[in-house]
Amino acid sequence: MPRSWVDAILAAGAVPASYVPDASAGRTDLEEFTGADGVEDVALRTYAVADTRPLAPGTVAFLDGIEQWRVVGYGGVTPIVRGYVAAAVRRRGPDRRLRTAAEASREVAITRLESLAEPLRRALAASGVDLLELAEEDVGQPGRAIQAARRELERARLAQERELGERCLAALGPDEWLVVDGVLSDSAALSAHPRALGVIKSHGAQYFEGPELERALTLPAGHRTSVFQPKRRGARRAIYSWYLRLWPWEGNDLLYGLVRVEAHADAVTVARASALSAWLLRERSPLSTPDARWDRLLYAIHDVETYLRSRTPRDVIAPPGSRLPRTGS
Repeated sequence: MPRSWVDAILAAGAVPASYVPDASAGRTDLEEFTGADGVEDVALRTYAVADTRPLAPGTVAFLDGIEQWRVVGYGGVTPIVRGYVAAAVRRRGPDRRLRTAAEASREVAITRLESLAEPLRRALAASGVDLLELAEEDVGQPGRAIQAARRELERARLAQERELGERCLAALGPDEWLVVDGVLSDSAALSAHPRALGVIKSHGAQYFEGPELERALTLPAGHRTSVFQPKRRGARRAIYSWYLRLWPWEGNDLLYGLVRVEAHADAVTVARASALSAWLLRERSPLSTPDARWDRLLYAIHDVETYLRSRTPRDVIAPPGSRLPRTGS
């Protein structure tokens, strides 16, 4: 969509803004203890997988999404945010080349209409831009409203990824796998599919405590934990999961090179957890540099992100510039 809706609200009296808040991409997981039930073992154990024969699917589809946003104006003290979300599936066949199989994108405006003057409300309505409304309790303080806008955009991104992933399942071949950057448990279809894997890089949710938590977070490189079942939280579906260390953490950080894997909750998943883990170890190469998250970012997922960012409208994020006052000199 052209940037005309931004021009329209500025013409209608919005005060222009160009500051891009500090908003690192990625899911904001819940920072709470949820617990887990042992599946493979009663107590959490570790297994070496580096020398295990890996699963070797001939064709794999990789799904990821991005979000970009910034405040483009204010109506009084209410921010008006321009957001952009996109997702893509890139498929890798026997020739090892990644090709785009599906993609989707969406531009949105995020604000609270009731807090804006009538000319601004009319300009937004006439522009036709998709509008995400902030709740009444999230406006008043600009800082709080900006964080609420970030959460709304994240929900829009996750919904787009989920929709694209579920659509991709119908096109999977009989031996093809889908690897998702993020959880499967938000989707009934993804959770139930026997050849879908979720690879989670963030570790806000805590499933263990005490010695088991220490065992999970000090996992050696090339090792996985035993398979467990996270206790269900809200509307999330039953799933099996385990931790896997891609790179040595010693000398770095406890979470360095640590990912959590989600897969279909059945006995077959437990039987091939080591082979799946050995496959994911191979997916580390080539390195996903210069991305700062390269230690937890599979190269093919990095490729999807790179593809999406290359197709992002250039004016979504304002170019960096000085915030020093204009003195006229």
